[in-house]
Amino acid sequence: MKEIKFSLVYRDMWQSSGKYVPRKDQLAQIAPVIIEMGCFARVETNGGASEQVNLLYGENPNDAVRTFTKPFNDVGIQTHMLDRGLNGLRMNPVPADVRELMYKVKKAQGVDITRIFCGLNDVTNIIPSIQYAKAAGMIAQATLCITYSEIHTAEYYIDMAEKLIEAGADEICLKDMAGIGRPEMLGRIVKAIKTAHPEIIIQYHGHSGPGFSVASMLEVAKAGVDYLDVAMEPLSWGMVHPDVITIQAMLKDAGFKVPEINMKAYMEARRLTQTFIDDFLGYFIDERNKYMTSLLVGCGLPGGMMGSLMADLKGMHVAINSYLKENNKKELSTDELLVMLFDEVKYIWPKLGNPPLVTPFSQYVKNIALMNVMFLLKGQPRWSMVDKNSWDMILGKAGKLPGKLDDEIIALANKNHYEFFEGNPQDNYPNELDRFIEEMKEKGWDRGADDEELFEFAMHEKQYRDFKSGEAKKRFEVELQTAIFEKFATKNIEIPDVRALKYPYAEPLVSSVTGRVLWELDFIEHSTEPVHGKEVKISEPLCTIQTKWGLEHIGSFCNGRIVGVEKKQGEMVLKGDVLAYIQQN
Repeated sequence: MKEIKFSLVYRDMWQSSGKYVPRKDQLAQIAPVIIEMGCFARVETNGGASEQVNLLYGENPNDAVRTFTKPFNDVGIQTHMLDRGLNGLRMNPVPADVRELMYKVKKAQGVDITRIFCGLNDVTNIIPSIQYAKAAGMIAQATLCITYSEIHTAEYYIDMAEKLIEAGADEICLKDMAGIGRPEMLGRIVKAIKTAHPEIIIQYHGHSGPGFSVASMLEVAKAGVDYLDVAMEPLSWGMVHPDVITIQAMLKDAGFKVPEINMKAYMEARRLTQTFIDDFLGYFIDERNKYMTSLLVGCGLPGGMMGSLMADLKGMHVAINSYLKENNKKELSTDELLVMLFDEVKYIWPKLGNPPLVTPFSQYVKNIALMNVMFLLKGQPRWSMVDKNSWDMILGKAGKLPGKLDDEIIALANKNHYEFFEGNPQDNYPNELDRFIEEMKEKGWDRGADDEELFEFAMHEKQYRDFKSGEAKKRFEVELQTAIFEKFATKNIEIPDVRALKYPYAEPLVSSVTGRVLWELDFIEHSTEPVHGKEVKISEPLCTIQTKWGLEHIGSFCNGRIVGVEKKQGEMVLKGDVLAYIQQN
């Protein structure tokens, strides 16, 4: 009886749904419940865009990663991350010294496995990362980015897997980022790899968007796959991944050995995840990402970028309709524009050399398609505006394209006097760590445990500067207020108090006097706030207000859990100020 193990892609669940990911305190709440579910051998904890997103809303990603990985490390559940090879954790290429440091840092932070992919499937960009990861003590899982075209056949992927295994890959992942890989083809790929290399572990990752992924999971299971990436409510299905309950039942019926699911814990994890959505994450989730669509079969865009695509489309929609209205033309609905965009992606993709539609190249193809649609609607030609990153892809500066560029694109490059590049892409990006080390020394910034702050600065320079200055948090607070306003304004209802919006199922703990707040709960290391998620009992003392005449104790008004803290340790408060929010049990 073949055993199939499950990996919960908790990071990708959020990234495929919207823009932001849970905070550190929320990750600390959910981790023990995921463990209690008892059905996951692996959990995806970080990587890709998630650490950059932490910086965008003013949180240290290194603290978040360590907080989330530790509970899984302690019980023997493997943790894994997503990395973009030449691009590391960002959208553009990374110097070799920064790439190498990444694996040392992530291993020290408790990440066991790195899933290395190149958005062009160029093994030249993957092989150095395999070597860096293994040298740091991580498991190097090399990735095949799955798509569907005349070029991307089973034989194409089998050959790519052979090259990666020869280069030292410990495992192979089939990353079906748009979920458009055909089940039979995926089965053939897995069977061929397992036949030639029975010792190599294979993991399948398939988004549920166009609807193939459940059938694909059954096919790869029959072919010998070892791990399947799954999601769970309330973020399963839609643009995300199939739910673990469905996949477990399907495989059990087919005769596979699969782990049991602790349904009580599943429901608690489901509830907690929903509270994170209600807290603030839901304001950045487009409702359409909750639904599957067969339109993806044609355009092949990945589920992981649908959140950013809908945000881009929203801004473009306003600009296009403004132009149409000024010129007495019929305005377009968002759905009409979406179909036009999908059709344009399908049309231009082979002309651009069939890059697998995965980050960042899916964004580049989407950006070109968006510009083309806008210019075509204005009566102007295609390719009127192509951004620099897209040109770098076209010219080979990011790696070798799988297919042949259309003569039209080559002529456009020649017209602009652009030169094509055929060397090693890494050579275009010299080492930079010394520059960052020197600047941190000048500013008096701590390089962090295991050089993790140095790494974060070098990987996400602009976002890290904004994080350190506090600008990122200020911008996010404005963005959140705007998102809240837009959500309620479009529904034509009165906008409630913003603080209540942050914690919709909680009641405020109010100060009865004016003075200085002193918390009496357990404290997070280096923090001056009580632990989010702390269970409290009715009448239990929570804090003390230091007044001019003495101390006033504030107790809990119910049995429940602290879900938000409004006032920091030592902060002055007025009578009637909200100190914290408690969600009643």
